[in-house]
Amino acid sequence: MKIKVAFVGAGKMVSAIVKSLLRAKKFEPTDIACCSANDGTSEKLSEETGIIRFDSIEEMLAAKPDLLALGCKPQQLTLLPDSVTKSTEGTLILSIMAGITLDRLKLVFPNARNIVRSMPNTPGQVGAGATGFLFARAAEEDDRQLIMGILSSLGFAREVGEERDVDRVTAISGSGPAYVFEFACALEEAGKDLGLDPDLAKELASHTVIGAAKLMEESGLHPEELRNRVTSPNGTTQAALESFSADELREIVRKAAHAARDRSIELSNA
Repeated sequence: MKIKVAFVGAGKMVSAIVKSLLRAKKFEPTDIACCSANDGTSEKLSEETGIIRFDSIEEMLAAKPDLLALGCKPQQLTLLPDSVTKSTEGTLILSIMAGITLDRLKLVFPNARNIVRSMPNTPGQVGAGATGFLFARAAEEDDRQLIMGILSSLGFAREVGEERDVDRVTAISGSGPAYVFEFACALEEAGKDLGLDPDLAKELASHTVIGAAKLMEESGLHPEELRNRVTSPNGTTQAALESFSADELREIVRKAAHAARDRSIELSNA
Protein backbone atom coordinates (compact mmCIF):
# COMPACT_ATOMS: atom_id res chain seq x y z
CA MET A 1 0.00 0.00 0.00
CA LYS A 2 1.44 3.37 -1.06
CA ILE A 3 0.09 6.43 0.72
CA LYS A 4 0.71 9.84 -0.86
CA VAL A 5 -0.52 12.13 1.92
CA ALA A 6 -0.82 11.19 5.59
CA PHE A 7 -2.41 13.34 8.30
CA VAL A 8 -1.66 13.29 12.00
CA GLY A 9 -4.95 14.51 13.44
CA ALA A 10 -8.41 14.53 11.91
CA GLY A 11 -10.01 17.72 13.23
CA LYS A 12 -11.89 20.43 11.37
CA MET A 13 -8.94 21.81 9.39
CA VAL A 14 -7.66 18.37 8.35
CA SER A 15 -11.20 17.36 7.45
CA ALA A 16 -11.56 20.50 5.31
CA ILE A 17 -8.30 19.77 3.48
CA VAL A 18 -9.15 16.12 2.85
CA LYS A 19 -12.65 16.84 1.56
CA SER A 20 -11.40 19.67 -0.66
CA LEU A 21 -8.63 17.52 -2.16
CA LEU A 22 -11.08 14.74 -2.93
CA ARG A 23 -13.67 17.16 -4.31
CA ALA A 24 -11.03 18.63 -6.65
CA LYS A 25 -10.00 15.07 -7.63
CA LYS A 26 -6.38 15.83 -6.76
CA PHE A 27 -6.14 12.46 -5.00
CA GLU A 28 -8.10 9.25 -4.68
CA PRO A 29 -9.36 8.29 -1.20
CA THR A 30 -6.84 5.44 -1.08
CA ASP A 31 -4.01 7.96 -1.60
CA ILE A 32 -4.77 9.61 1.75
CA ALA A 33 -4.50 8.33 5.31
CA CYS A 34 -5.07 9.68 8.78
CA CYS A 35 -4.61 8.76 12.41
CA SER A 36 -5.54 10.64 15.55
CA ALA A 37 -5.90 10.34 19.28
CA ASN A 38 -8.66 8.15 20.62
CA ASP A 39 -11.32 10.80 20.10
CA GLY A 40 -13.23 9.25 17.20
CA THR A 41 -12.30 11.96 14.69
CA SER A 42 -10.22 9.73 12.42
CA GLU A 43 -12.95 7.07 12.35
CA LYS A 44 -15.52 9.70 11.40
CA LEU A 45 -13.33 11.25 8.69
CA SER A 46 -12.55 7.83 7.21
CA GLU A 47 -16.23 6.88 7.14
CA GLU A 48 -17.23 10.18 5.51
CA THR A 49 -14.53 10.21 2.83
CA GLY A 50 -13.26 6.66 2.33
CA ILE A 51 -9.65 7.56 3.18
CA ILE A 52 -7.52 5.02 5.02
CA ARG A 53 -7.41 5.14 8.79
CA PHE A 54 -4.54 3.85 10.89
CA ASP A 55 -4.62 3.12 14.61
CA SER A 56 -1.14 4.59 15.16
CA ILE A 57 1.33 6.91 13.53
CA GLU A 58 3.89 4.08 13.44
CA GLU A 59 1.58 2.00 11.25
CA MET A 60 0.82 4.98 9.04
CA LEU A 61 4.49 5.88 8.55
CA ALA A 62 5.26 2.25 7.67
CA ALA A 63 3.23 2.93 4.50
CA LYS A 64 5.92 5.49 3.53
CA PRO A 65 3.75 8.54 2.71
CA ASP A 66 5.33 11.13 0.45
CA LEU A 67 3.98 13.92 2.65
CA LEU A 68 3.18 13.93 6.36
CA ALA A 69 0.84 16.72 7.45
CA LEU A 70 0.74 17.63 11.13
CA GLY A 71 -2.79 18.67 12.01
CA CYS A 72 -2.68 17.71 15.66
CA LYS A 73 -2.67 20.09 18.61
CA PRO A 74 0.71 21.83 19.13
CA GLN A 75 1.21 20.24 22.55
CA GLN A 76 0.85 16.79 21.00
CA LEU A 77 4.07 17.24 19.02
CA THR A 78 6.10 16.18 22.06
CA LEU A 79 3.99 13.03 22.37
CA LEU A 80 5.01 11.64 18.98
CA PRO A 81 7.04 8.43 19.30
CA ASP A 82 10.83 8.60 18.86
CA SER A 83 10.50 6.28 15.86
CA VAL A 84 9.13 9.13 13.71
CA THR A 85 12.65 10.49 13.33
CA LYS A 86 13.80 7.46 11.36
CA SER A 87 10.42 6.76 9.77
CA THR A 88 10.22 10.21 8.14
CA GLU A 89 13.57 10.08 6.36
CA GLY A 90 13.01 11.57 2.90
CA THR A 91 9.44 12.63 3.75
CA LEU A 92 8.05 16.12 3.16
CA ILE A 93 6.64 17.51 6.42
CA LEU A 94 3.80 20.05 6.46
CA SER A 95 2.80 21.65 9.77
CA ILE A 96 -0.52 23.43 10.17
CA MET A 97 0.05 23.75 13.93
CA ALA A 98 0.05 27.23 15.40
CA GLY A 99 3.17 28.44 17.18
CA ILE A 100 5.53 25.60 16.25
CA THR A 101 8.70 27.01 14.67
CA LEU A 102 10.76 25.44 11.92
CA ASP A 103 13.63 24.94 14.37
CA ARG A 104 11.40 22.89 16.67
CA LEU A 105 10.14 20.87 13.73
CA LYS A 106 13.71 20.20 12.58
CA LEU A 107 14.49 18.65 15.96
CA VAL A 108 11.66 16.17 15.57
CA PHE A 109 12.14 15.53 11.84
CA PRO A 110 15.90 15.93 11.19
CA ASN A 111 15.86 13.51 8.24
CA ALA A 112 12.88 15.01 6.44
CA ARG A 113 13.22 15.95 2.77
CA ASN A 114 11.96 19.39 3.66
CA ILE A 115 9.71 21.00 6.27
CA VAL A 116 6.93 23.53 5.75
CA ARG A 117 5.39 25.73 8.43
CA SER A 118 1.99 27.14 7.56
CA MET A 119 -0.70 29.27 9.16
CA PRO A 120 -4.21 28.54 7.85
CA ASN A 121 -7.29 30.26 9.24
CA THR A 122 -10.75 29.05 10.17
CA PRO A 123 -12.57 30.15 6.95
CA GLY A 124 -10.49 27.42 5.31
CA GLN A 125 -13.13 25.06 6.67
CA VAL A 126 -15.49 26.38 3.99
CA GLY A 127 -12.86 26.84 1.26
CA ALA A 128 -12.54 30.59 1.87
CA GLY A 129 -9.34 30.61 3.89
CA ALA A 130 -6.08 32.52 3.68
CA THR A 131 -2.82 30.68 4.40
CA GLY A 132 0.80 31.77 4.56
CA PHE A 133 3.54 29.14 4.39
CA LEU A 134 7.33 28.85 4.45
CA PHE A 135 9.80 26.10 3.54
CA ALA A 136 12.70 25.38 5.88
CA ARG A 137 15.08 25.41 2.91
CA ALA A 138 15.00 25.89 -0.84
CA ALA A 139 12.26 23.69 -2.21
CA GLU A 140 12.10 21.48 -5.26
CA GLU A 141 9.43 22.65 -7.68
CA ASP A 142 7.46 19.40 -7.30
CA ASP A 143 7.34 19.92 -3.52
CA ARG A 144 6.29 23.54 -3.93
CA GLN A 145 3.47 22.54 -6.26
CA LEU A 146 2.36 19.76 -3.89
CA ILE A 147 2.22 22.13 -0.91
CA MET A 148 0.46 24.82 -2.92
CA GLY A 149 -2.09 22.28 -4.13
CA ILE A 150 -2.86 21.13 -0.60
CA LEU A 151 -3.02 24.54 1.07
CA SER A 152 -4.88 26.21 -1.78
CA SER A 153 -7.62 23.63 -1.24
CA LEU A 154 -8.47 25.79 1.80
CA GLY A 155 -8.65 28.98 -0.30
CA PHE A 156 -5.95 31.60 -0.91
CA ALA A 157 -2.36 30.45 -0.21
CA ARG A 158 0.89 32.39 -0.49
CA GLU A 159 4.52 31.50 0.25
CA VAL A 160 6.16 34.08 2.53
CA GLY A 161 9.75 35.26 2.58
CA GLU A 162 10.88 34.64 6.17
CA GLU A 163 9.67 32.98 9.34
CA ARG A 164 8.81 36.30 11.00
CA ASP A 165 6.21 36.66 8.25
CA VAL A 166 4.36 33.65 9.65
CA ASP A 167 3.80 35.57 12.90
CA ARG A 168 2.65 38.55 10.85
CA VAL A 169 0.28 36.35 8.86
CA THR A 170 -1.05 35.02 12.17
CA ALA A 171 -1.89 38.57 13.26
CA ILE A 172 -3.77 39.41 10.06
CA SER A 173 -5.42 36.35 8.52
CA GLY A 174 -4.95 33.90 11.39
CA SER A 175 -6.62 36.07 14.03
CA GLY A 176 -8.39 38.36 11.56
CA PRO A 177 -11.63 36.37 11.28
CA ALA A 178 -12.20 36.99 14.99
CA TYR A 179 -11.89 40.73 14.38
CA VAL A 180 -14.59 40.48 11.71
CA PHE A 181 -16.81 38.32 13.93
CA GLU A 182 -16.45 40.83 16.75
CA PHE A 183 -17.44 43.67 14.41
CA ALA A 184 -20.50 41.65 13.36
CA CYS A 185 -21.39 41.26 17.03
CA ALA A 186 -20.99 45.01 17.57
CA LEU A 187 -23.20 45.71 14.54
CA GLU A 188 -25.83 43.31 15.88
CA GLU A 189 -25.77 44.97 19.32
CA ALA A 190 -26.11 48.40 17.70
CA GLY A 191 -29.15 47.20 15.79
CA LYS A 192 -30.82 45.97 18.97
CA ASP A 193 -29.95 49.24 20.70
CA LEU A 194 -31.73 51.11 17.89
CA GLY A 195 -34.85 49.06 18.58
CA LEU A 196 -34.65 46.32 15.93
CA ASP A 197 -35.97 42.87 16.71
CA PRO A 198 -32.97 40.82 18.01
CA ASP A 199 -33.31 38.15 15.30
CA LEU A 200 -33.52 40.79 12.58
CA ALA A 201 -30.53 42.65 14.01
CA LYS A 202 -28.51 39.42 13.93
CA GLU A 203 -29.50 38.60 10.35
CA LEU A 204 -28.85 42.13 9.11
CA ALA A 205 -25.41 42.22 10.74
CA SER A 206 -24.43 38.81 9.39
CA HIS A 207 -25.64 39.41 5.84
CA THR A 208 -24.10 42.88 5.77
CA VAL A 209 -20.65 41.49 6.60
CA ILE A 210 -21.04 38.59 4.17
CA GLY A 211 -22.35 40.83 1.40
CA ALA A 212 -19.60 43.41 1.85
CA ALA A 213 -16.96 40.68 1.71
CA LYS A 214 -18.43 39.22 -1.48
CA LEU A 215 -18.60 42.64 -3.10
CA MET A 216 -14.97 43.32 -2.18
CA GLU A 217 -13.93 39.96 -3.68
CA GLU A 218 -15.93 40.16 -6.87
CA SER A 219 -15.50 43.86 -7.67
CA GLY A 220 -11.71 43.76 -7.53
CA LEU A 221 -11.76 47.28 -6.11
CA HIS A 222 -9.70 48.41 -3.14
CA PRO A 223 -11.75 48.51 0.08
CA GLU A 224 -11.17 52.24 0.35
CA GLU A 225 -12.72 52.78 -3.07
CA LEU A 226 -15.72 50.67 -2.08
CA ARG A 227 -16.04 52.67 1.13
CA ASN A 228 -16.01 55.93 -0.81
CA ARG A 229 -18.69 54.66 -3.19
CA VAL A 230 -21.13 53.95 -0.36
CA THR A 231 -20.32 57.19 1.49
CA SER A 232 -22.44 59.97 0.03
CA PRO A 233 -21.41 63.53 1.03
CA ASN A 234 -23.28 64.58 4.17
CA GLY A 235 -25.20 61.29 4.10
CA THR A 236 -25.92 58.66 6.73
CA THR A 237 -22.75 56.63 6.11
CA GLN A 238 -20.54 59.69 6.36
CA ALA A 239 -22.16 60.58 9.68
CA ALA A 240 -21.44 57.06 10.95
CA LEU A 241 -17.84 57.01 9.75
CA GLU A 242 -17.13 60.41 11.25
CA SER A 243 -18.42 59.20 14.62
CA PHE A 244 -15.55 56.77 15.00
CA SER A 245 -13.07 58.32 12.57
CA ALA A 246 -11.41 56.14 9.94
CA ASP A 247 -7.98 56.95 11.37
CA GLU A 248 -9.02 55.98 14.90
CA LEU A 249 -10.50 52.67 13.74
CA ARG A 250 -7.35 51.84 11.78
CA GLU A 251 -5.22 52.59 14.82
CA ILE A 252 -7.33 50.22 16.91
CA VAL A 253 -6.88 47.45 14.33
CA ARG A 254 -3.15 48.22 14.02
CA LYS A 255 -2.72 47.83 17.79
CA ALA A 256 -4.73 44.60 17.73
CA ALA A 257 -2.57 43.15 14.96
CA HIS A 258 0.65 44.08 16.77
CA ALA A 259 -0.65 42.45 19.96
CA ALA A 260 -1.54 39.27 18.06
CA ARG A 261 1.86 39.17 16.33
CA ASP A 262 3.73 39.70 19.61
CA ARG A 263 1.75 36.90 21.25
CA SER A 264 2.46 34.60 18.32
CA ILE A 265 6.18 35.23 18.78
CA GLU A 266 5.90 34.55 22.54
CA LEU A 267 4.11 31.25 21.92
CA SER A 268 6.63 30.23 19.25
CA ASN A 269 9.50 30.85 21.67
CA ALA A 270 7.85 29.11 24.61
